[in-house]
Amino acid sequence: MVTDADKKAIAQQFLAGLRSRYWSLLRSIMTEDIVWSLPGTSLISGEASGVGAVIARAQRIVSYGLTFTLEHILIGQQGIALSLHNTAKNGNQILDEHLATVCIFRDEKICGIDTYLSDVEMVNAFFV
Repeated sequence: MVTDADKKAIAQQFLAGLRSRYWSLLRSIMTEDIVWSLPGTSLISGEASGVGAVIARAQRIVSYGLTFTLEHILIGQQGIALSLHNTAKNGNQILDEHLATVCIFRDEKICGIDTYLSDVEMVNAFFV
């Protein structure tokens, strides 16, 4: 069983992996059959199925130079939610997005990620 302390530690590892581009760390905290859903029609939208596709999505996201600011880690019965504020600039496009990334656990690893965005159209325009 995953304890609340374990959940918080895995959430911090997830963010550390993204920020530092430490892909093997991300891989180590995810199941092979993980699915990450993200709304919209942008290059990062839709479902990424499997750890390789999820890592590829994370690589694409960080390639845009995002700053990930953690606002809160919220603990749930089956997982965690990360309240984030992401910012970046790409040419004339500005990203200033509040989001929740909900991670579901199985066997002490993340098996599902659902991202909820405050401004889907901004993300669609930014990730082109």
